[in-house]
Amino acid sequence: MEQELNELYSPIILDHNQTPRHYQKRPEAALILDAYNSLCGDKFKLYLDLQEDRVVEASFSGYGCAVSKAATSVLIEKIHGKTLEEVKALVQDYFKVTKTDQGSTTDEELLAFAVAKKFPGRLKCAVLSWEAVDEYLEEL
Repeated sequence: MEQELNELYSPIILDHNQTPRHYQKRPEAALILDAYNSLCGDKFKLYLDLQEDRVVEASFSGYGCAVSKAATSVLIEKIHGKTLEEVKALVQDYFKVTKTDQGSTTDEELLAFAVAKKFPGRLKCAVLSWEAVDEYLEEL
């Protein structure tokens, strides 16, 4: 069990938790998505600006455990500059890696969260902000 916990808190997750990328409140953003886990209290706001179906600016603010904060940091870093179609494909790849055994990627940052499926209580943390983006994309 201790080895699995060490896998869960990999250097990638610890780095993104301690030094989150694009961690900035931007209330003027054109699109603000809420990611909230009522069971544990993790809560993030995702700030996105889109231009011609492309994410031209992305940041986030909020609080949560190491896994949810790191997962949100990775998400924001990866969607910056991508088209909405590319974001949708990225989100689906991430869900395959984290929710199933079907995922095949060489992206080390995504793979760092694959171990979360061994911890049902942490899986929600790993997908919280990703699900908020997915819900938005499904509404388009």
